[in-house]
Amino acid sequence: MSAGVTAHARVRARPDGRGGTALPVLQGDGPLALRRVRGTPDEAGVLLVGAMSGPLGGDRLTVTATAGPGARLRIGSAAATLALPGQRGGPAEYGVRLAVGPGARLVWAPEQLISAAGSDLRVTTHAEVEGDGRLVLREEQILGRTGEATGTLTSRLTVRHGGRTLLDQELACGPGAPGGWDGPAVLGGRRALGQLVVVDTAFADKPPGPALLGSPKTGSAALTPLAGPGVLVTALAPDARLLRRLLDEAEAALGAGG
Repeated sequence: MSAGVTAHARVRARPDGRGGTALPVLQGDGPLALRRVRGTPDEAGVLLVGAMSGPLGGDRLTVTATAGPGARLRIGSAAATLALPGQRGGPAEYGVRLAVGPGARLVWAPEQLISAAGSDLRVTTHAEVEGDGRLVLREEQILGRTGEATGTLTSRLTVRHGGRTLLDQELACGPGAPGGWDGPAVLGGRRALGQLVVVDTAFADKPPGPALLGSPKTGSAALTPLAGPGVLVTALAPDARLLRRLLDEAEAALGAGG
């Protein structure tokens, strides 16, 4: 039995003094390779490139990204992340740690995470936002590849602003998850789920009201203001394509694309 892979990718952004954003730290190892890509004049773009298959059972992967005061950083991924069973047989862990300083902007928008049959993945995402920093965090999760059952996926998301918790929630799906996860009160048979969180001090004075997007046939999303300068959109859809359409609609409604 193999012991699994432990890897850590680190990104740190700061203003470059010329109206743009520099990346003094851009470091990845193992399956977590990082590439700087063309962004906007004031924004640094980074892609997470999977150098190996996985995460596999037993792997321990972590991504840490910091947008220092005044920096502009956008992080995506080159392809979907596919959680697979591993020889070790234990769960894999994937941690994301995001920090946004005052006056900074960080967009975390990777491609979909796919939970393949037989896999067991635990995802923890923790974001800290300070002052008038702005965070756009988007997650898309697909339960099973076409024609197969889902693996086990446990996902916890925590978002804090100025040391105060705005959101702390966990969802478990697949074999071994608490009963009812696939029932009408939770997923209702849907296999594509996503979240969009926007933290912006503009919402402190003018928060958007609760709203529903989509339809029962094409998928639906609920827009919920948080108790602070933030908004949560939770989306469910029959497939990955319709999920992405829903979240794109929500981003446009919130002006969250930039």
